Amino acid sequence: MIPGEWIGIARVLHGAFNILVAVALLHQGWLGLKIRRARRKGGAKDFGVIKRHRGRGPVLALLGILGYAMGATLIAIDKGRLFEYPLHHVTGLSIVILLAMTFLVSRQIKGPDSPWRTPHLLLGVAILGAYLAQLFLGLNILL
Repeated sequence: MIPGEWIGIARVLHGAFNILVAVALLHQGWLGLKIRRARRKGGAKDFGVIKRHRGRGPVLALLGILGYAMGATLIAIDKGRLFEYPLHHVTGLSIVILLAMTFLVSRQIKGPDSPWRTPHLLLGVAILGAYLAQLFLGLNILL
């Protein structure tokens, strides 16, 4: 059995990790909007921004999924069941699904007029909204 103080520290680390992932995803969204605006205006492409957006996306998706796995493992160890906090759990699971869908949709984007760009944007907005809700739910659990 893991001592209670370790569980408390792990809960804070889980929250801090996921806040960092959420902030990184917010930055990722900002980069995506920057790319989208430049493309729509017909301006010059900033390949540095495009490279960062494309390179960090899959990594951030994996980190988001890892954050969910950390939380699920933590609650399973601490409480012995996953659905101790059902709304927090379902929101985390929906974030995982949205991250996976965004990754899969991003692989379909080919060329400047791809019809997959808008779904990619909408999924990104949904991810950020879900992270905001998750932050609120998680703070209510911690405090």
